[in-house]
Amino acid sequence: MGRVAALGERSRVAGLALAGAVVLAADDPEAVRRAWRSLPDGVDLVILTPAAAEALDRDRDLDPTVSTGRRRLTTVMPP
Repeated sequence: MGRVAALGERSRVAGLALAGAVVLAADDPEAVRRAWRSLPDGVDLVILTPAAAEALDRDRDLDPTVSTGRRRLTTVMPP
């Protein structure tokens, strides 16, 4: 099983580090896109804040496929 990452506003994702998630704090759309591109190998599930999901949805060119050819699963936190 792969690792879990949390991506979005620091205030919403910081606590997930306590559960073992890789936390990528990103407070604006460009930071979200940079963080997405820098996700480490081995991350199979990404928990997104609603704002992060919206930022990624706008950039349809971002490919969720990891280097192994598998696609990352994503889920969005409730607002």
